[in-house]
Amino acid sequence: MTLYYSVFFFIFGAVFGSFFNVVGLRLPKKEPFHDDRSYCPHCKTQLTGKELIPIISYIIQGGKCRTCKQKISPLYPIVELATALLFLYSFLHFNLRIELITAILLISLLMIVYVSDLTYMLIPNRLLLFFLPLFIIVRIYEPLSPWYDAIIGAFVGYGLIAIIIIVSKGGMGAGDMKLFGLLGIVLGWKLVLLTFFLSSLIGAIVGGFLMVTKKVKRKQPIPFGPYIVIATIISYFFGEHMVTFYVSLF
Repeated sequence: MTLYYSVFFFIFGAVFGSFFNVVGLRLPKKEPFHDDRSYCPHCKTQLTGKELIPIISYIIQGGKCRTCKQKISPLYPIVELATALLFLYSFLHFNLRIELITAILLISLLMIVYVSDLTYMLIPNRLLLFFLPLFIIVRIYEPLSPWYDAIIGAFVGYGLIAIIIIVSKGGMGAGDMKLFGLLGIVLGWKLVLLTFFLSSLIGAIVGGFLMVTKKVKRKQPIPFGPYIVIATIISYFFGEHMVTFYVSLF
């Protein structure tokens, strides 16, 4: 039975990963994504069913549009595969407990944020407002311990980035601030602080590498959302063990 569920969640994740690509690319531009067929970003040709199979279509087509032969961004299969693997891991980690719903919702938000911020350096308010009541509901049914940790986490996540924005005069964006407030509800204050630390560390390492390799120039703005996404996934699944290990050192 576990095998059937595993296959289901992998396919389920791949399909939704494809959808998250569409949402992340269209929502910031306020384009409809719920009723329009997907199309090639180059020639605007609507894609057929054979071209919409998650992961597989990209491989079969050699990463190119079948109509205009232009290269398709690898972002599409990366997000599809990442979502599939994360949905699968969430099931294996939580089984069919209520927290699995929280995990799927969190991963869904993060994948859309990844696409949107990486492409436009923007985290849409509409996206965060959509997930806000959902996270509140799941935290009511599956509360943190203690239950008010979600409330403290929201204030800590939001307030921390707000202070950084004020002190640095715009060093981070308002979208990052709202996202951290939302993440605080899911993670609690300890793990949202860990998320901030990890995202800053990952951002410093990747940013330093990009500058050394001259992929970006000094003081050139780069999206911080992808680092938050990676750090959040690490914190959500492994954060408690990391915090416990750190505390045990003292």
